[in-house]
Amino acid sequence: MFDTRELGRRPGTLKRLSRTVEAPDNLGVEVIRVPRGAPLELELRMESVMEGVLVTGTVRFPLAGECVRCLEPLAREGTAEFQELFSYPDSEFSPRFADAEDEEADEERLFLQNDLFDLEPVVRDAIVLALPLRPTCRENCPGLCPDCGARLAEDPDHQHDEPIDIRWAALREFAEARASDEPAGHDRQAKAPRASGDEPQEK
Repeated sequence: MFDTRELGRRPGTLKRLSRTVEAPDNLGVEVIRVPRGAPLELELRMESVMEGVLVTGTVRFPLAGECVRCLEPLAREGTAEFQELFSYPDSEFSPRFADAEDEEADEERLFLQNDLFDLEPVVRDAIVLALPLRPTCRENCPGLCPDCGARLAEDPDHQHDEPIDIRWAALREFAEARASDEPAGHDRQAKAPRASGDEPQEK
């Protein structure tokens, strides 16, 4: 929670603030995220306006995840910017003064509570929107071999024999089996016994 009482509801009054907070749980997506408890470095500019307090800020955060191409772990730093208006409870945007047509818009507005505001949902949305959709360990990561899963970055010359069309697999097996039987057949033919009439007569 952040306190705005020093601004005193005087439009134009500014306050700058630097703060480091711990990252909440589940801050990120499946392939890349901010580790729970990691430091979030906030640089804030709070300005008093007629309707409330306008908060503009930057958050820096560490990221951990895995490359979507080769599945290797990766770590990097991220930055996100945000801006949000926290309205006064008695402002014209308060639900008490809003028209029925503005009910849906009111659900998205944030309000000060006892001159305090909670920045977590704003920071969470800013970080998630700043995350890369397909994080990679490097820009030209070649990924994995589709046949055996080997990392191509470690073996650039990695390759396999050209796969055989499944429609010809049976024919190849037949040819290999026939080739393996041919030598045995020739030997049997060469060693075939002579007919009884061909035997040499003894003298």
